[in-house]
Parts: sequence; structure tokens; C-alpha cells
Amino acid sequence: MLPAMATAFGTDSSSATMPVTLKCVEENNNIDRRISRFVIPVGATINMDGTALYEAVACLFIAQVKGVSLNFGQVVVTGLTATLAAVGAAGIPSAGLVTMVMVLNAVNLPTDMISVLLTVDWFLDRFRTITNVMGDALGCAIVQHMCAEELAEMDREKELLETEGGTNNLIERKGDIEMGSSL
Repeated sequence: MLPAMATAFGTDSSSATMPVTLKCVEENNNIDRRISRFVIPVGATINMDGTALYEAVACLFIAQVKGVSLNFGQVVVTGLTATLAAVGAAGIPSAGLVTMVMVLNAVNLPTDMISVLLTVDWFLDRFRTITNVMGDALGCAIVQHMCAEELAEMDREKELLETEGGTNNLIERKGDIEMGSSL
């Protein structure tokens, strides 16, 4: 996954890193192509783990800088809002700064404090992107693990279809197998 992580750091974009991530999970981690070609694009669009973590922590940081004490309910609202805002963030550089306004507004913190974050955001965004890309790869591995039996069954059916030469034979054989198992 090192090439995907390096690309994520260099481009600062989950979307731009997608081709490298696909290559890494398929070739280096042996993730089935049927899974990676679905999970990685969806993950690059909505799986923004790093952004959600950053927005929640940045909101708490701004509260501390301003001397505002957040109660437990406000901390929970911060976490939930950051998570939902991160799902809506685009996979482009510094998209989290735009959604940060929603998180700050949810707990009545001043949005003008985002300017304090601008000085370090360009650097932190690279690590958020790496976290997002690694989360997408981990999602592929989890889906593959959970779908291993279904994928194997699909492969067997495809092989049977290719050797028997038609769909009718496959349907008949599948029916025979299912009736035989109920006896």
C-alpha cells in the first residue's frame, strides 16, 4: 500500500489516488477485482475517516482556544456532525475546510477561527488523505473476507457454465444439487 499512501500524500486527493489504490489492493493485497472496483470508488466518495476525525478534533481545539467549555452533549453533536459532514465532503484537497463550518455552527462556535487552521491545513490534509485511502483499502479487505463464500460460489457457477456450455444446463444442475441436498 506504500505507493497508494505516497500518491495520497503527494496529490492530497482520494479521487486522484484511486487508480494507484486499485492497483495496490488488487495486485499486492490480492483483493478480488469485483470487490475493489466497487468498494474503492464508493470509499473515495463517502469514506472520509481522516476528515471526520480532523473536523471533530479541530472543533474541540477551537473551543479550547476560545475558552468555551463544551458539555457532553455538545461533544457528541460535534462527533456526529463531523462524521456526517465528512461523508458530504468531496475527495479533493482541503474539502474538509468547507464542511468545517457546519461542525462549528452545530455547537455555536465562531467560524472565523477556521483561519487559524488554514496555516496547517495544507499539511494535515495530506495525512487525512492517507487515512482515507487506507480506510478504503481496509474496507476492501473486510468485504472480501465477508463475501468469500459467495465469491467462491460465483466462480464455481461460472466455471460450470463455461464447461457445460449453456445456462440451461447450469439451472438444471443447480436444481438437482439443491434437491439432492434436501433429501
